[in-house]
Amino acid sequence: MLNEIEQVQKNAQLLHSEAAVEAAITVMAGKINAALTALNPIVLCVMNGGIVTAGKLMTQLNFPLTLDAINVTRYGNKTSGSSMNWLQKPASELNNRTILIIDDILDEGLTLEAIYHYCQEQGAKQIFSAVLIDKQINKAKPVQADFIGLSVTDHYIYGYGMDYKGYLRNTAGIYACT
Repeated sequence: MLNEIEQVQKNAQLLHSEAAVEAAITVMAGKINAALTALNPIVLCVMNGGIVTAGKLMTQLNFPLTLDAINVTRYGNKTSGSSMNWLQKPASELNNRTILIIDDILDEGLTLEAIYHYCQEQGAKQIFSAVLIDKQINKAKPVQADFIGLSVTDHYIYGYGMDYKGYLRNTAGIYACT
């Protein structure tokens, strides 16, 4: 597997540098601060991909919030999605609370849609979402993110929390597999 990972890295194309990603996170944090300052949100970090974006954003959010996690995946350690697999639901009471979902990427939107529905079923008052990457695909998405860092064309990408078969989440920058 490590040989495959090394080949992916060797052949990858840089789409967004570390500096560009950090700048986009700062801009996104400013927009979130303007919108959610008085709302006392619960931040739901979508594991595992959203951990880097959530961590980087949280240090720039200047209002009271609580943090929790949710883990639902369609990919596992594969490069294509299948059915929803709920690994962890939040411990926090979502009823009558404002929720900010933070994830790495809005791809087809099915995972984010499922999380929205879960939050609604739990009685959330308002639901917002922030994604580092909005992937431009050739079909309509069931949900749109409220706060978006960057866009990419339809590539399989890794870095800043996004993985290739469970690896490369810790890569600084956003890369496309070629």
